[in-house]
Amino acid sequence: MKVKGLDRSAYLAKALLLSYIMTCILILVFSMLLTFTSLKESRIPLLNTIVMIISITSGSVYAAMKVKEKGWINGGIIGVIYYLILMFLSFLFIKPFILDIYSISKFVIALVTGVIGGVIGINLK
Repeated sequence: MKVKGLDRSAYLAKALLLSYIMTCILILVFSMLLTFTSLKESRIPLLNTIVMIISITSGSVYAAMKVKEKGWINGGIIGVIYYLILMFLSFLFIKPFILDIYSISKFVIALVTGVIGGVIGINLK
């Protein structure tokens, strides 16, 4: 059964919201780990990447399970939009956007993670 365009957009928006809720929860957990354990601050970039991967995967799996078709495209869309929103928020609150190898690699990680999450979500139904 195909999902209509408006329903698909609603599912993608819910998946993005789920991804950002997951991000907030995981950042809170990792912040507590940094505060109350001997975990070093030099691990923050790695933890941020782990949070991004888990969040995009959960959103992509949700989107693919709800839309029920083209999981890799829907997952990829979730990954790209998640990354773009993250970069926009970073630009607003932290620093200007600089296109370097680090930002390109994060974009590729977001895209690939979204595609993989979409494929997983389609195959879970």
